[in-house]
Amino acid sequence: MTAGSSREATGPLYATVRALARFCIWFFFKAVDVRHADRVAETGPVLLCINHPNNLIDSLLVAAALHRKVHFLATAALFRNPLVARFLLACGAIPVYRKQDAAPPGHGVGVVGVERNVDAFTACFQTLGRGGLIGIYPEGTTHAEPRVQRIKTGAARIALEYEARRGGSGEAAGGAALTLLPVGLTFEARKSFRGRVLVAFGEPISLAPYSAVYGDDAVKAVDALTTSVQVAMEAQVVNVRRLDWDALIRAVEDLYRGELVRELHEERGIALRQIDTIRLSRGIAEAAQHFAAREPARVEALWQRIQGYRGLLWEYRVRDEAVRARLARPRLGARLQHGSRAGLGLPLFLYGVLVNGLPYFLPRWISHRFARKETDYATTRLLTSVVAIPLFWGLETWVVWRLAGALWAAAFALSLPLSGLFAYRYLGGLGRLRSQIRLGTMGLLRRQVASRLLDARRGIIADLERAKNDYLASTRGSSF
Repeated sequence: MTAGSSREATGPLYATVRALARFCIWFFFKAVDVRHADRVAETGPVLLCINHPNNLIDSLLVAAALHRKVHFLATAALFRNPLVARFLLACGAIPVYRKQDAAPPGHGVGVVGVERNVDAFTACFQTLGRGGLIGIYPEGTTHAEPRVQRIKTGAARIALEYEARRGGSGEAAGGAALTLLPVGLTFEARKSFRGRVLVAFGEPISLAPYSAVYGDDAVKAVDALTTSVQVAMEAQVVNVRRLDWDALIRAVEDLYRGELVRELHEERGIALRQIDTIRLSRGIAEAAQHFAAREPARVEALWQRIQGYRGLLWEYRVRDEAVRARLARPRLGARLQHGSRAGLGLPLFLYGVLVNGLPYFLPRWISHRFARKETDYATTRLLTSVVAIPLFWGLETWVVWRLAGALWAAAFALSLPLSGLFAYRYLGGLGRLRSQIRLGTMGLLRRQVASRLLDARRGIIADLERAKNDYLASTRGSSF
């Protein structure tokens, strides 16, 4: 059997951590769409190049999506605590050190400036030589921008040097050929509980053209492969090339993506669960970049209209959902049906808030209070929830057991996650209802103001419809 062709054993610790990660992800996110995970070979050395928008959650998502063990290259800051360092190393993590970092006592693998790059590279070659799978974040750090930052050359250097050593001596000699895959992570809303996320595995990047040049001109080969990896990673995410357009794209998504979903559902007959909202976001980003390059004045005019409309919403404390619902004018039967459901669900909502309020709001407060940057927010909230939710649920179940016995305690424990999810959805509905009541009252007492809001949104949607039709006509083949 060729060296590196067998599948690396996962091990009980990694399997347990991955199972816990999958449960946390299922609880934290409304939907996780994993695409083309089959492109990750079942055996042999693989190098994943992943964008890094959301700190630790990024690693949890990739690890949960795959059956194989992933060795992530991780910043040395995570290894400062000896217990955490031992845990991460046991899970297969490979520490990478900056000039200011010091290696954990007794551990020699890592990078401290240029002089110790060889140690981290050696660890990578050892892992790949055993047929392992490595996950690397070529951007070098987390960031809150909805695009792939300019990546560093580390991934290309590892890939090409490994391929060069396969036919020589030392680490990786005689090993199987390396598979290099771009991976894109796209979060619908980075901070939101029960949001959506896309994990997309791209096509393997052929290393042969770059390996042929590497022996003669290593710098040229590394730079060329780094550029190819950059482009391949960008193709897997909703990429915004210019940060200036980020706010506009998010605003258009908020106002218009629901209209696109309604069109796909009502006019094309596509079931709501089958509509890919992240693909819609990608289409909106591509259309915005199209018009930004060709008709910047049109984009600026649209942005001014959106800013004016959002200013009105803020001034009169009305949500866009309420204006949209008013324009849609649902039938009386639908309104009565929603009202009856709200009334019947009120007792369950109050029960859910009572037993789940603290474990829900405490991690949220801690994240707002202690997360140092936006990319840390979701990770802080998830890790805090992992502690807070079992702790509070365990204490509450113990109290019920002491007061009412084991049978009632079991029933109560089962009700906790179900009532919590119901209360969360109900709370969102209450916010929308409150805004609709405010807008309805405004329509009776301040008809001109209500009309301005309705006309402003109606005009923006008309502009967006025209832009969509123009974009589809000019690109011929693009779609939403």
